[in-house]
Amino acid sequence: MSTNVSALKFLLRALRYRNYRLFFVGQGVSLIGTWMQIVTVSWLVYRLTGSPLLLGIVGFSSQIPTFILAPLAGVLADRFNRKRILIITQILSLLQALTLAFLSLFGIIRIWQVITLSIILGLINSFDIPTRQAFVADMIEKREDLGNAIALNSSLFNIARFIGPSLAGVIIATAGEGICFLLNGLSFMAVILALLAMRIKLPKALNQTAPIFREIKEGFRYVFGFVLIRYILLLLALVSLTGMSYAVLMPIVAREILKGGAHTYGFLMGATGLGALIGALYLASQKNACGMERIVLTATVTFGTALIAFSFSRVLWLSILLMMAVGFGMMVQMAASNTILQNITDDNKRGRVMSFFAMSFMGMAPFGSLLGGALANKIGAPYTIMLSGFSCILGVVFFAGKFKYYKK
Repeated sequence: MSTNVSALKFLLRALRYRNYRLFFVGQGVSLIGTWMQIVTVSWLVYRLTGSPLLLGIVGFSSQIPTFILAPLAGVLADRFNRKRILIITQILSLLQALTLAFLSLFGIIRIWQVITLSIILGLINSFDIPTRQAFVADMIEKREDLGNAIALNSSLFNIARFIGPSLAGVIIATAGEGICFLLNGLSFMAVILALLAMRIKLPKALNQTAPIFREIKEGFRYVFGFVLIRYILLLLALVSLTGMSYAVLMPIVAREILKGGAHTYGFLMGATGLGALIGALYLASQKNACGMERIVLTATVTFGTALIAFSFSRVLWLSILLMMAVGFGMMVQMAASNTILQNITDDNKRGRVMSFFAMSFMGMAPFGSLLGGALANKIGAPYTIMLSGFSCILGVVFFAGKFKYYKK
């Protein structure tokens, strides 16, 4: 029994920090609502239009601002109080969700409104994501626990990814999309209250009088001059561009391929979250960041292989199992990359490096969504998903040699 308790304490060791506990609980509530909204928007768009291309356009519009604005957001995250930035972004996200809820509940929502509000959320997230990633280090007092905090953060993200879509599927079928948007809006109060309750010792900020573009340029030089950072971000960008488009095609798979409805869609997305949760807990059990490069490459192969197999499945239970493998590979690749970056990055450049992480992971996704939607319109969702998987595996073949070269 004592061995099990010790193992659990080791697995959850980052929770001994008060600020991180507050963040963990607040984010946990908020992320469930966020995942409810993500799947609800996709379902709403497909219900309104029946268009794979518009699914891709909505995904593109919600993520493209991150690609454009992340470098600026990274400088601001290094210059200013990250806690205050996050409070502002959470309040704005709350207002965006409540606007969607109002339009849906009164039956006046149109596709152009969904696209416009997706762009607004993308603008908010372009500042929220790199700041939130860098903020994790502000809450953890000992560097050796940073990797565990990142992995627990990923675990939390994927517990929500498991619960949120499943709840959304039930609520959409029984009460409609508007209630999902309303619940998401209310969920932001949890993380706002948690942030207000924190007592954070701020890191030394950048010189706020220096030209912003000079700081952006310095960030570019640092990222692309550091060999391991460069190749990790390039592989992450490739996977995001070619592999992540599967998510916007899930409503098509649920309805047209598996002959289901909102419940089927919720089960598929929930299975992805469960697999990703298992992957995040696996990373949380690691003692340190040693060997993470190998884990990144292995996880990417797992992700690509599972996508290829999923593209051939026509049975719900098998599709659910394969989506668990997809979620596992995706999360381990992303979180292991994050862990390496956070451990090797200088503190005064953390916000900027995390902005490039956001550009690679979130910023490339809109191009993948647009490409995936356009391809699915021409060749169908299964073939598009299969090509996505092959692209990820080919990426590993190329980058494995680069990682090996760095370690020499």
